[in-house]
Amino acid sequence: MSGKKPEVEKLIASNPARGDYFVETTVEAGISLTGTEVKSLRQSSPNLRDSFVDIHPKSTTRLEAWLLNMHIAPYTHGNLQNHEPLRKRKLLLHRHQIDQLHGSLVRDGMTVIPLRFYFKAGKVKCELGVCKGKKREDKRQDVKKKSADREIERVMKSSRRFGKGTK
Repeated sequence: MSGKKPEVEKLIASNPARGDYFVETTVEAGISLTGTEVKSLRQSSPNLRDSFVDIHPKSTTRLEAWLLNMHIAPYTHGNLQNHEPLRKRKLLLHRHQIDQLHGSLVRDGMTVIPLRFYFKAGKVKCELGVCKGKKREDKRQDVKKKSADREIERVMKSSRRFGKGTK
């Protein structure tokens, strides 16, 4: 009767850039980290503010995905073997996923950014988003929509509290 325990996903960090981009699709990727980087992630969250994914050719037929500009603070109990905070980190993806991301980067002019980091079954995972940048007008429309939704929620909450038949 002992089944597998459900995999608990502990959120490490999420990117505040969702307000700056339209997220078209998302992809889950593994990430190649050193031991001190994983320990540092368990202590504190990384800075994803200006991070992005770049795809480089490994050879004439193969491509590799790299995560750039992600800051992971040095491990506090580390020694001389501590990691460099802003180093390039390799993303672990299937070949067809890399080809799909590369196609959206080249053909469609999209950007690939990390949306969030989390632990899944003891491994660090990264959710990547294929995104398109928002213009200022789009951001204003989002703010208006959020405030309208908040107002509707407030009215619904007050009507539930005081009853529908109040005069």
